[in-house]
Amino acid sequence: MPLFNNTFQVLNRSLDYASLKNQTISNNIANVDTPNYKAKNVEFKNVLNQAQSSMEANRTHQKHLPFHSNNGSSQFQVVTSQDTTYNHNGNNVDVDKEMTELAKNQIYYQALVDRINGKFNSLKTVIRGGQ
Repeated sequence: MPLFNNTFQVLNRSLDYASLKNQTISNNIANVDTPNYKAKNVEFKNVLNQAQSSMEANRTHQKHLPFHSNNGSSQFQVVTSQDTTYNHNGNNVDVDKEMTELAKNQIYYQALVDRINGKFNSLKTVIRGGQ
């Protein structure tokens, strides 16, 4: 039986995703004037599909269909957008879009950190006997 129902593992994985996304966005912004640079993005869709396929539901009847079990490790993918060009030098980085994504990702990251802090504070309260 996993300790804390895998909450810390999920939060840790989410922080990994947010960190990689922040690095990717920062790299795009840093290369805004680099000729022929193509913007990159972190793909999460395949990771979500893999996570959903590993869920197990409670079957209350033998004719209910089970979820497929897939316990393979999932990785986030950084993909390059090749289909657009915004600048005359072949670059496709849109600074306004990247700054918006960066702000959204920072809010997401901070929410994850706040949630982890709340979990640790709850544990401290339990360890101290409710004080």
